[in-house]
Amino acid sequence: MTALEHFWHQLEQHVQQRPDKIALADEQGSIAYADLSTEVQQRAERLRALGCRCVALALNNGRDWLLWDLAILRAGLTCVPIAPFFTAAQRRHLLHTAGVDTLIGLPDDGVLMREQGFASTSLGWQRAPFGVGMPAGTAKITFTSGTTGTPKGVCLSAEAMLQVADSLRDACSSLDPQQHLILLPLAVLLDNLGAYTALLNGASITVPADSGLHGSQLDMPRLLQVLNQHQPHSLILVPQLLQALLQAADAGAPLPQSLRFIAVGGGRVAPALLERATQLGLPVFEGYGLSECASVVCLNRPGYQRAGTVGKPLPHVDIKLADDGEILVRGARALGYLGEPASSDEYWPTGDLGRLEDGYLSILGRKKNQFITAYGRNVNPEWVEAELTSHPAIAQVLVYGEALPTNLALIVPRSTAFSVDDITQAIARANSELPDYAQIGAWLTASEPFSAANGQLTSNGRLRRNYIIEHYRPALLGLINEDIAL
Repeated sequence: MTALEHFWHQLEQHVQQRPDKIALADEQGSIAYADLSTEVQQRAERLRALGCRCVALALNNGRDWLLWDLAILRAGLTCVPIAPFFTAAQRRHLLHTAGVDTLIGLPDDGVLMREQGFASTSLGWQRAPFGVGMPAGTAKITFTSGTTGTPKGVCLSAEAMLQVADSLRDACSSLDPQQHLILLPLAVLLDNLGAYTALLNGASITVPADSGLHGSQLDMPRLLQVLNQHQPHSLILVPQLLQALLQAADAGAPLPQSLRFIAVGGGRVAPALLERATQLGLPVFEGYGLSECASVVCLNRPGYQRAGTVGKPLPHVDIKLADDGEILVRGARALGYLGEPASSDEYWPTGDLGRLEDGYLSILGRKKNQFITAYGRNVNPEWVEAELTSHPAIAQVLVYGEALPTNLALIVPRSTAFSVDDITQAIARANSELPDYAQIGAWLTASEPFSAANGQLTSNGRLRRNYIIEHYRPALLGLINEDIAL
């Protein structure tokens, strides 16, 4: 049985075994497992009848997003999620390069849609289908901007995504999470796969329209309200959300006692954060993955957890390290990128540097981000940045030291309540834990937070390092006493 056949079989099993259990819920209502298959099938038939081939989703988080996503999967069509933080130029690029013929949702810019040849219909927006030469079997195109402003389309098969989902279900099976709460945008692959995992497990999924996460900004009171209202068993967090929750807990805010499994991924997590989570009794499990491998590759889980690592590979993949330490992955992986020749290599090069010990993987940073100091020492900035942002005074930071005698840091304070002294103390604390070649010698405060809106973050929240360094070049040069070109 293929992973796709297994997925639909499991849903039918849930219909038989737990027909009245809620499958999907949001503020507008809920749908039970007994009605889920019928609803998905009806929507799939509607898509087929309209001749859809490549369908973009421009909906806000909610059960409707997941119902359409499942219907597109059921109909054997291609789904193209549109992230809410994409600019008009990025949406235009996405619609054209993916050959989208149907868009479900109401984009802000109707002019853009008509400019692209779409007409408004009862379903949303449609135009005549046209081919763009995507790899055969592409079920989803997830766009990630990487280090440039132009999103790059990663083509994924249903098999790859559902192999990951089944491995994740198995990883948390001993805890049997039956209430899953979606906090991240469903257009981002991480919680999209989390939803498939929860459905495989027969869990109830709640999708609030407003979780408190607004792009790169966080409404902490709203997030705490959502968590305590729904009392979830499982969550998927990015490091910034975990840090915010821990700080709220330290300030006396109540967290739900229902939590059984909190997966954290999307970026390096400082060891101090994980230690604090353990002290608070939060079941946090750090993982690692990338869109090109259909999200999760490695994950700490009950019985297989080691501090300072992202866990062991999930059963569906195999990993090894190249001679230079780059992590290579074999197993569930992308079919290729839109507009580029398919890769024939057995292992997918991740671009990340790692270390393997007893089967546990540690992430050392991005291969392309590593810099060499004036003293010839290699430094992965993500490592240093994770140490710095573990302090409550620092929300974001970029570390740079290429060919410099001292490493520089560009700091975004968490709020105006934190003083220069607070940040200085935070840097001193991080330096005390770092070797001399990785320590921060000078720093300055950024004029505004790094965000996708100002072009300083990618769509998935990673720093656009070259852009930021160029923007702050004069100020950074002013931190050093000699004329060294960045």
